[in-house]
Amino acid sequence: MEQLKEMLEEKYPDIDFDNETKLVSDGILDSIEVVSIISEIEDMFDISVTMEYIQPAYFESVEAMWNMIEELS
Repeated sequence: MEQLKEMLEEKYPDIDFDNETKLVSDGILDSIEVVSIISEIEDMFDISVTMEYIQPAYFESVEAMWNMIEELS
C-alpha cells in the first residue's frame, strides 16, 4: 500500500491521503483524475481495472484503492 500512497502523493501533493476518506464524494478527485489514477494503478501493479471497479466507492481513500488492487491481483 505504501507504493500506492507514494504515487498518489507525488501526483497530488496538496491532498492529505492519510486522512481523506471521501476523495470522490467531496470533489477532491474528479473523473479525469480517477481515470489517470486507474492508468497508474494498472501499470504499477500489472492489473486491469475492470468496469465493475470503476465506481466512486473504490477511489474514496487510499485504503479503498488498495482493497481494490488486492481483489484484482
